[in-house]
Amino acid sequence: MALILIRAEDQGKLLNTLADIERHAGLKVAGKPRILNPKIADEIAGKILKQKLRSTSSIAVLVRVEDDTTKSIVNIRKIHPPAHVIVISEEYGEFKDLIKLFNELPYLKGYYSHKNKEN
Repeated sequence: MALILIRAEDQGKLLNTLADIERHAGLKVAGKPRILNPKIADEIAGKILKQKLRSTSSIAVLVRVEDDTTKSIVNIRKIHPPAHVIVISEEYGEFKDLIKLFNELPYLKGYYSHKNKEN
């Protein structure tokens, strides 16, 4: 299982990015994405990337995918989503905190999986 942080300018770009992750990267989203405070998401992204971010996000979500971290990174690097996508591996200290926080976060409204449930 991998944890993915998506930072976006608006909900439309966020939903398109989720669709791209499933359709084009071939990753299976586990459950529903959870809304994360954009300021917290920007802070986490800055720590993981170890640099100052060029822009701030207006909306952010955490997503769990069934695929492992390595496959998630490789597949996401092949696509060009309209939002900033960061795969957070177990190596980062923020991973454990985000996993604990995940179930307490509210669901993202407007999201539905584009994958066929039988596959």
